[in-house]
Amino acid sequence: MTKHKHLDLEARAVIQAELDKGTSFKEIGLILSKDCTTISKEIRKHISTEKSGAMGRAFNDCLLNVKRECSLRHVCPRCTSMHGRLCWSCGKCTTSCISYVPYPCPRLSKPPYVCNACKDRHKCTLEKSFYRASYAQKISESLRSEARSGFAISEQELAHLDQIVSPLLRKGQSLHHIALQHGDETMVSERTLYTYINNGLFSARNIDMPRTVRMRPRKGKKKSIKVDKACRIGRSYEDFLRFSQEHPLLPVRQLDSVEGIKGGAVLLTIHFVQQGLQLAFLRPSNDSQSVIDIFERLYLELRPDVFLDLFPVLLADNGSEFSNPGAIERDRQGNPRTRMFYCDPNAPYQKPHCENNHEMIRRCIPKGTDIGRYTQEQINRMMSHINSYARPSLGNKSPYDVFAFQYGKDILEIFGLKKVPADEITLTPKVFELK
Repeated sequence: MTKHKHLDLEARAVIQAELDKGTSFKEIGLILSKDCTTISKEIRKHISTEKSGAMGRAFNDCLLNVKRECSLRHVCPRCTSMHGRLCWSCGKCTTSCISYVPYPCPRLSKPPYVCNACKDRHKCTLEKSFYRASYAQKISESLRSEARSGFAISEQELAHLDQIVSPLLRKGQSLHHIALQHGDETMVSERTLYTYINNGLFSARNIDMPRTVRMRPRKGKKKSIKVDKACRIGRSYEDFLRFSQEHPLLPVRQLDSVEGIKGGAVLLTIHFVQQGLQLAFLRPSNDSQSVIDIFERLYLELRPDVFLDLFPVLLADNGSEFSNPGAIERDRQGNPRTRMFYCDPNAPYQKPHCENNHEMIRRCIPKGTDIGRYTQEQINRMMSHINSYARPSLGNKSPYDVFAFQYGKDILEIFGLKKVPADEITLTPKVFELK
């Protein structure tokens, strides 16, 4: 097998077969004509985990269970209905027990890093790691696809270019002249600047270039900036369904954006599926940093304990504004605060509740309306009217009432929502004229 080539499914099948036999990395490398470090990186990069138990024993990776020191009973409702049963035996206590301390298998911290050839895996109740050829191939293809999408530029770099290029474009200068005179500042080619301006990444538009008015626009799909091009790895819709099965009690919040005019202000919407409540936050532009800022503010205003209770799982689409999940999933100290997943491309039906609720927003803000003309206070007023509207799916209760019953009115006040009397609810653009 030649060097400097991507591993294919056939090579990965060989790796899996040899791992099942307990073959060393060096021996596998000799079989595939690869260096042993290449085999090591391939395995560690494409490990799949399974939370499976053993014969007659449920999955439980708690340290007290491993040491056989747990004697707790009635920790969760499941165990309460089974008199005298120890909680560790059902494996469901890990999500509700305050004494739970995860214990990773120490064997997985050293080669071969997986349980493929482990003789004790059939009697082990810890989380297991495997190398599967089909899974590794799927992740590799997805990663290559993501790496070829979007633009290889950060939002900070784009803002720096925008400050240089846009003012000069509005003065009537050409991109050729700008690239020639400011090459040391921009550090990108003239062709790259044309690509950015034609895809609407700068505050100035290509209409600001004199010759563009006389030229027929080329057809082509616009690309967006993705902060983390591998953001979907481990966060796909299949991963979401698997995670939901393992944690059925965790509620899901659906994220989306509502646009007004292209390149203008947008709304970030957060939909609470069970309660039917939807929040809307004004953002000056459709970038990922504005989404991160909103979650940072909610994290501080609600306090970490309340935030963790309200936003345990997030489901978003594939928009570039959600392409930095690491900054949302963890706080600035690196502590985990939520889990984020993505719908499949072109599959809005996978988060239908959020999409359906947008119809009420569109009654107040028709498509093509500049959202930047409104303030956050006006957006909160609109959402107060929408969330005070009774729904048959909620037993003819309003989302406001259902949420207030479960979480309290104090949180709704933090969200900027108020209860609107039934006869005063307005679901037209006139809602912004009310006091």
